[in-house]
Amino acid sequence: MSVKELLQSAEYVIDANGKKKSVVVDLAVWEELLTLLEDLEDGEEIKQMRDTKEEHIPWDQAKTELRSAGKGV
Repeated sequence: MSVKELLQSAEYVIDANGKKKSVVVDLAVWEELLTLLEDLEDGEEIKQMRDTKEEHIPWDQAKTELRSAGKGV
């Protein structure tokens, strides 16, 4: 589902003056929105890591090294 479709499914709670006060979304829509936000955040972190020019190691290698050092991963 696109972001536009997700947002169109929202329902608004209005006050006595007709002003929007809250938004109600289906739980499945909320979970999909959270996933999209997490993906955006992950993408930004990856971009920042690339911009730092620091050395990076693959996750599998990091897990192996941590486990060999006695860390639970």
